Amino acid sequence: MSEAKNIDPKRRALGRGLEALLPSRPAAAKTVEPAPAVPSGKPLEVNVADIERNPFQTRTRFDEDALNELARSVAATGVVQPIVVKRLNNGKYQLIAGERRWLASQRAGKQTIPVIVREVSDEQAMEMTIVENLQRADLNPMEQARAYERLGREFKMTQEQMAQRTGKERASVSNFLRLLRLPRPVQDKVEGGELSFGHARALLALESEEQILAAAQKVQALNLSVRGTENYVKGLLDPERKLGKVQAAEEPEIDPNVKAAQVQLQRSLGLKVRIEDNKGKGRVVIEYSNLEDFDALLEMLSNK
Repeated sequence: MSEAKNIDPKRRALGRGLEALLPSRPAAAKTVEPAPAVPSGKPLEVNVADIERNPFQTRTRFDEDALNELARSVAATGVVQPIVVKRLNNGKYQLIAGERRWLASQRAGKQTIPVIVREVSDEQAMEMTIVENLQRADLNPMEQARAYERLGREFKMTQEQMAQRTGKERASVSNFLRLLRLPRPVQDKVEGGELSFGHARALLALESEEQILAAAQKVQALNLSVRGTENYVKGLLDPERKLGKVQAAEEPEIDPNVKAAQVQLQRSLGLKVRIEDNKGKGRVVIEYSNLEDFDALLEMLSNK
């Protein structure tokens, strides 16, 4: 049986990379003039100027230094890995994957670039572009969030389907999508690297946009870590927690006699002891950290 008969036409690629989304060979066109065949294993050389940017590109920011470095490499050795394009009706091509290589070729002054042509619909091209970008490790958090949002909006994918298609955890997809709830100025800070993904997640615990905006400014001003941001947000959500700490700090000092007895007990038992005394009445609290400490305490108290 031929390879073509073995391929299930309904099979969807689930987290297997860009190649799993691409047809293994061009489908036969019924109503359109067939495109020129591409020699097996030999990509086409296409004029750089004949390639158009993909309107569905998720990436919005490029590291200029990294792009210039790639351009120098392309100028010296050429483009090693072909980009992926689809043929347009006007005789030009639309980029599907490989925008950095295409941009670097322009900066390097290259006239042509190796391409692999895929005969796919606009919808397939858009899905392939978004998924290919999500599989990259260097998208910023907001770019990833918007890419997942487009998959849901344009292709009606559930979060589970997005996770399968991109090879990510469903919880990770959900966390990225939640970033879109942030006020736009905070999203810009995350996209620009001023706030991290962890900072953004902590801020999302706040309810109103005003709270989130004010907290984001405070986090930046104090240069708080992610853990510091989480604690700061907890304090905003639970003012009583903060008040309790203040009240505890304002409690009167322990009576010197009680404090001396407390120290004596701690030395005798080898455990942390707290005496809560109120005019001759109260309680003694002995803290232990493991079962060995507890057994030793029992032995001392029972004189065994």
